[in-house]
Parts: sequence; C-alpha cells; structure tokens
Amino acid sequence: MRTRQGTARQGTARQGTAVAPAVAAAVAPKVVSGAPDEAAFAALAKALGHPARIGIVSMLHQRQTCIGCDIVEEIGLAQSTTSEHLRILKAAGIITGEIEGPRVCYSLNPLALEPLRHFLNRLAHRPAAKNRSKRGPK
Repeated sequence: MRTRQGTARQGTARQGTAVAPAVAAAVAPKVVSGAPDEAAFAALAKALGHPARIGIVSMLHQRQTCIGCDIVEEIGLAQSTTSEHLRILKAAGIITGEIEGPRVCYSLNPLALEPLRHFLNRLAHRPAAKNRSKRGPK
C-alpha cells in the first residue's frame, strides 16, 4: 500500500501518530551527557497533542482505571476514533490496557509522564531570557 507521498507503509504505523519511547530513543540522535532527552519529551508531547487524549488522561487520573466502553461514552467520540486515541496513548506508554474478559481495562501510567513533568518544572522555574531586540513593539 502506498501513502500520499508515494512511499510504502511499514506495518501499522500511521502518519502523525506517536512513536513508542523505545523506538524514539533508538532513532533519536544522541544528546550531550546531562542534556534533556528531547526526543522523549517530543514523543510524550505529541501523544498528548489532542484534546481528546488530554481528556482520556484526565479521566484516567480521576478514576484510576476505566473500561474502554466507559471512555467512549465519556469522551463522546466514535468508538473507532476513541480506540485510535487509546492506541496512541498506549504506544507512548502513557496508559496501559489489560484484557479483562471481553473488555479492556485502561489505567494511567504516571511514571511515563515524569520526564515531561521534570522538563516543564525546569522551564517554569528558570527565569525567561530578556528580549534583546532593539526594536519596540509593532
């Protein structure tokens, strides 16, 4: 099968979806020792880059665990759309899904968000650089 760009698709990867952290780390360029792992932050941010996925993460944070059909009802999107959002979050390691009978029970993996939390905390506590532009506001 060919994508719009004319290249063959690999497996089930889709354009614009999140990359699992292990994959992102394997293909990311090496960073200087002690520097933040920008590829990991970008992968997490990309996985959280949709309002529906933020809603799912918030819901799982409040409820601790949730059955897939409950998430579909709460989010208010089609089941297939919700499943795609859950797949992206799961691929990024942000949530886990365990099969319990005919249903999948999802829960938040808060440890997966720790690197992003630390990065954002560093940004929040670092003074902003002063604007060195000599031009005034437009």
